[in-house]
Amino acid sequence: MPSSLPSSRPAKSRLGKAGGPRIALALAGGGPLGAIYEIGALCALADSLDGLDLNRCDHYVGVSAGGFIAAGLANGISPRALCEAFIEDGNDNDNFDPAWLLKPAWAEFGDRLQRLPGLLGSALWAWGVQGKAFTNAFERLGAALPTGVLDNEGIHHQIERLFSQPGRTNDFRRLRARLTLVATQLDTGEAAPFGKAGWDHVPISRAIQASAALPGLFPPVEIDGQHYVDGALKKTLHATVALDEGVGLLLCLNPLVPFRAHAVGEQTDHIPSLVEGGFPAVMSQTFRSMIHSRLELGMKNYERLYPGSDIVLIEPDQRDAKLFTANTFSYRQRRELAEHAYQQTRKMLLERQSELAPKLARHGVTLNQASLHNPDLCLVNEPSVPAQTTLGRQLHATLDDLQRQLGQPALGR
Repeated sequence: MPSSLPSSRPAKSRLGKAGGPRIALALAGGGPLGAIYEIGALCALADSLDGLDLNRCDHYVGVSAGGFIAAGLANGISPRALCEAFIEDGNDNDNFDPAWLLKPAWAEFGDRLQRLPGLLGSALWAWGVQGKAFTNAFERLGAALPTGVLDNEGIHHQIERLFSQPGRTNDFRRLRARLTLVATQLDTGEAAPFGKAGWDHVPISRAIQASAALPGLFPPVEIDGQHYVDGALKKTLHATVALDEGVGLLLCLNPLVPFRAHAVGEQTDHIPSLVEGGFPAVMSQTFRSMIHSRLELGMKNYERLYPGSDIVLIEPDQRDAKLFTANTFSYRQRRELAEHAYQQTRKMLLERQSELAPKLARHGVTLNQASLHNPDLCLVNEPSVPAQTTLGRQLHATLDDLQRQLGQPALGR
């Protein structure tokens, strides 16, 4: 899908503006829970690493929910400001209202309903006149099913408003740094790197909408006559778009990992066998295992193919029951989970400092020992008592009812 508009962003060398090593940030998806974890982890990195400005990286790569975070950082929104907008219930123009994501896809329902009479007539003709088997004839009725149940158009409009404020931009070509938001082209299964030359005429907000269009939940997004869905269908991180440019340090954040219970010789949070959680727990573990095995293979290839780049993967501990049992679609826990991600990331930096310190030092980044050892440092104030608007309370109650209806067990409580 080449663009007819030339890119106004000048080509960059392998070194940053000051001649120093280039740093890139790659953020994977993971739905609302993934965004909450990434914001908490990024705030921990901002507080714990000296010499690293997360708003001054040379390249940002985002997939699905990670695309929203990456675009915010590239637009100069600090991790703490993202926390205020996404985690806290603020009242300013940057506030992220989860109600954006919970509107039924009425337009999609209407379009599919209009197709039903024709599809039904075609199926009856194939069965009654052409003599095709009943199941074969009526398979074509599947085209009447909606491709998504929630409307994602609000994502585009709200992020467009957010990035249209003074000092920000909804245009890839006007950003100081490179930003690549990856979706998947539905008809070919190929990655669509919005933000790269030929793809940078698409508004950032529309690219975020496309990259986060999880099939079955949101309808595919049409851009220039083509349809796009979640970028995670192809790869978990898509970090090669930054590594191919020769970045010196690549920081990767992946929020979803499979749970590892009952590890021999290790202590884990109490959690019953996952099968006791029924379908939701089994599917969550299955999905996480699939994407994480793909990520592990990708990381090995990155190390082999890009020996000149230092790559640091930041993700939750697989023994962390709190993150695994959190309801992905619940915002009631978001402040508590963001604080948890913040503290766990700080703990990880301390535990891995002998490994990480030499890698980071090669790029002018050091661990702030005073910050890491400060027991009073936290992300949100009084995380157990979230401030909520009336709409927020109603929304949280609705989501809790939905969770109970789906049979999500209260594991680990």
